[in-house]
Amino acid sequence: MSLFSSKPKLRCGVVGTGSLGQHHARIYASLPGVTLAGILEANDARAAEICARHNCRRFASLDELAANCDAASVVVPTDRHAEVAVPLLEKGVHLLIEKPLCATLEEAERVLAAANAAKCLVQVGHIEHFNPVMAYLEKNLTRPRYITAERLAPFTTRGTEVGVVLDLMIHDIGIVLALVRSPVARIDAVGIPILSKTEDIANARLTFENGCVASLSTSRLSTKKSREIRLFQDDAYLSLDFMNQAGHLIKKTDMLGYGLKLKMGLVQPGDLTKIPVKDIPLEKGEPLALELASFTAAVRDATQPKVGPALGKSALELAMAITTQIRERAGKL
Repeated sequence: MSLFSSKPKLRCGVVGTGSLGQHHARIYASLPGVTLAGILEANDARAAEICARHNCRRFASLDELAANCDAASVVVPTDRHAEVAVPLLEKGVHLLIEKPLCATLEEAERVLAAANAAKCLVQVGHIEHFNPVMAYLEKNLTRPRYITAERLAPFTTRGTEVGVVLDLMIHDIGIVLALVRSPVARIDAVGIPILSKTEDIANARLTFENGCVASLSTSRLSTKKSREIRLFQDDAYLSLDFMNQAGHLIKKTDMLGYGLKLKMGLVQPGDLTKIPVKDIPLEKGEPLALELASFTAAVRDATQPKVGPALGKSALELAMAITTQIRERAGKL
């Protein structure tokens, strides 16, 4: 084999180049071994802008995109995922579908059936699974007993075709499902609509069969952005920030030493500066770039994606169960 031979570049496309889709296009255009073949975008001005920025073509239809792409990102509103994904899968295009997988379980089943029939790879865009914070937790969390997650964002009209559970909380649903690895035994959820037709603020308390409890709080009416998680297990407490990719932990063994010093009078009661808090070393990275690199590698190597249909569907099922309980509870008030 020639030293100068190489695999042909993977041809990738993007359907929908709005606030998030534009970054899919940007990253595909820069990934080694990948070429941004083109985009499908309804807005003329936006399409011209993205095509000029990345020197790519604008496809006129899903058929044209499918004829020129090996893989594509579906970054349209959630209630349009199935109508875009199914025709592309039927034509043999591997897909990264932004979270949640679909707006309904019936649509999700159609998408997965199309993927299975065409033997196409589907990765679901649970981006936090590619955040360095998640990589640390996957390596260091052994048996979580209690988890709290808070995800806050200012209000925008984008994403309001679904409630805040499918819009934002589903990130944390996917995270806890991956970390706890146990069926959910009980759901206790509440939420209310404020500015949109569906819930804008929600809380869900999940009890798992292995005894772990997770409390997930989310709002898209906040004055600030926040994506934080706190985890307790038998030997440690961890607090991590997905947005700033930072965190700290307190180990039980270190706290025992602190307690001994407190008894001996070497530490004054209430002197919190002496509590043995350790910063967590995290190698920062852009989660979306890591996600798309993982997706294109899975397509090229014909391997299973890190966040495949099983987790995507499980997260959607739990999000729908939470949403149903919220709306049933609201109907009784």
